[in-house]
Amino acid sequence: MPTIEGLDHIAIATADLETALTFWQAQLGLVCEHIEEIPTRGIKVAFLAVGNTRIELVAPLPGREDDSEVSKFLRERGGGIHHIALRTADVDVDSAAMVAAGARLAQQPAPGAHGCRVAFVHPKSTGGVLLELSTPQH
Repeated sequence: MPTIEGLDHIAIATADLETALTFWQAQLGLVCEHIEEIPTRGIKVAFLAVGNTRIELVAPLPGREDDSEVSKFLRERGGGIHHIALRTADVDVDSAAMVAAGARLAQQPAPGAHGCRVAFVHPKSTGGVLLELSTPQH
């Protein structure tokens, strides 16, 4: 069974990162703590601190609107909550334990944003929610 240490972040897909950042900062007073491009996944992310957790805004990189990790989601649903990320002690061990117990992964463990190693559990295994397991790499 995975060792869940807490809620890491809630990810929101958006077609326009700058517009989304303006809302979260100007309307709610949240502070953007980190922006990062992840070319291998075709996305740009921004993390906003909210107490002990974060909001992650996820947008396609310019020129990757059709093939980024969030492109299909945006085409089919528009912007909105994309996934929930739980911090786990060891994403490799914990995702393997979930697979052994019958869960299906949407993405095998791999490098993610903010210096983390991540794996995604398929929504068909979670009752409809894309779940990210995330372990900070030190």
